[in-house]
Amino acid sequence: MKATTGERLHMHSRTIEQPDRVGVILEVRGEDGNPPYLVRFDDGHERLVYPGTDCEVEGHPAGA
Repeated sequence: MKATTGERLHMHSRTIEQPDRVGVILEVRGEDGNPPYLVRFDDGHERLVYPGTDCEVEGHPAGA
């Protein structure tokens, strides 16, 4: 998985009771766009993420 700052990380929920989480990638700490990523989620929390198979990188939002 490769990403750039400003792209969105979509973490799909593993259970029906939990919603998906989406956030903006603030920093790419790995080499050449590789994880880990510092992500600010839509609820305002920031966390260092090592994405798994339940995640996908979405391009920059329209107008950004």
